[in-house]
Amino acid sequence: MSDPAAAVLAIDQGTTSTRGLRLAADGSATVRHAVTHAQHYPKPDWVEHDPADLLRSIDACLEAAGPVRAVALDNQGESCLAWDAETLEPLSPVVVWQDSRTQSVVDALKRDGAEAEVMRRSGLPLDSYFSASKLAWLYQTVPDAARLHARGRLRLGTTDAFFLHRLTGRCVTDATTASRTSLMNIETLAWDPDLCRLFGVPLEALPPIVPTTGDFGTLMTEHGPVPVVTSIVDQQAALYGHGCRVAGDAKITFGTGAFALMVTGDSPLRAPERGLSPTVAWHRDGEAPQYAIDGAVFCASAAVNWARDLGLFRSFDEINAFEGPSAVERGLVFVPALTGLACPHWVRKARGAWLGLSLETTAADMVRAVLEGVAFRAAEVLEAMGSLRPTGDTVSVDGGLTANPYFVQFLACALDRRIVVPAGAEVTALGAARLAAEHVGLTIPARDTPVMVEPPAIPGSGGVRFQKAVSIVADWP
Repeated sequence: MSDPAAAVLAIDQGTTSTRGLRLAADGSATVRHAVTHAQHYPKPDWVEHDPADLLRSIDACLEAAGPVRAVALDNQGESCLAWDAETLEPLSPVVVWQDSRTQSVVDALKRDGAEAEVMRRSGLPLDSYFSASKLAWLYQTVPDAARLHARGRLRLGTTDAFFLHRLTGRCVTDATTASRTSLMNIETLAWDPDLCRLFGVPLEALPPIVPTTGDFGTLMTEHGPVPVVTSIVDQQAALYGHGCRVAGDAKITFGTGAFALMVTGDSPLRAPERGLSPTVAWHRDGEAPQYAIDGAVFCASAAVNWARDLGLFRSFDEINAFEGPSAVERGLVFVPALTGLACPHWVRKARGAWLGLSLETTAADMVRAVLEGVAFRAAEVLEAMGSLRPTGDTVSVDGGLTANPYFVQFLACALDRRIVVPAGAEVTALGAARLAAEHVGLTIPARDTPVMVEPPAIPGSGGVRFQKAVSIVADWP
């Protein structure tokens, strides 16, 4: 019988839920606790979390874990907040990555010609999606921020640093998370003073940047002290969980948004003309960092949930299969730009649209077009990646939408590649857990066999029709 303590716990703190996955020495992975939490929308374009809600969900996952050798934490990436370094109390809500309250500030920086310098240093385009403008907004609006900063007590950072500070007393952020802020130099993996000055974020209020694996402090649990040895952005954790290790390996996670990552090796690959961003894939302690290239679609499952809220369908079982030709073959297209167009367009003002509606269009047709539109947007991102470096014949996918057979089959068509769907749904947590296990010397076998979906021929006009629809939406006044 295996040692019950020869296991690791990964806490996946996501946009809509927090999950605790226990990876045992025999390769079995079990979700020990999962809890959803609310998103708050106090004003148009504002999206927030209550930090106390997120902390409670993490605590619940720790309590349900049982004895483990080590803990890994993955985080939302660009979501951030302010807190007091002395009391460790939050000074603001968590401003979520979807939030675009600072887009006018970003637009002003673009008009001033700052984007080229931001991209040169951070590798990222100027957009409110990333943390920098959010952190500056917090510094400017949090009551007593200046006073606390003068006293060395103000902390501004992404959620990982806040969680670690509260849980272990160690206030740090890892290189993958820092690479999503627009404040880290993508070459040196250090905070860039010029970028901090440009955005108006005091560098001294930011947490130190450290590797993805290492010493993140110790948790005191009912089973004794347990080290936290991994901290990583959720999408990079998913990349690792999919088994992507060498240049050209790619995955797409279909959650609230769709996030594609492709491993590029030990140096950042820049492609601003393609709307793609270099990012740190992972940085093991004592080793050279590994890089990836990133492309985001802002609305994926969020678009499908929106269609359900509109009353276009009631149960997800209703949209697993459809009769007759695809929506795009029949001239009906949906562009899922409900919160703007991300990679490769980066047009925040764009909004979603159905094109080709007629009196014969049904609710099922409209939902089908939504699913196809998300698949086409993912294909746009992967096509941009493939223009820079050859991608493999397969693409690994995960996330809630991959439970939909029609979506996965259509995605295989749109990508013209074999789709690999892992047997277990918790790929993000599994990636974080495997990094932690390897760091503490555990060799844990893989147990599940993935599902393969082959690409049938896609009608040639479909992609062209979708591209025309995207052009219309992107150019809309």
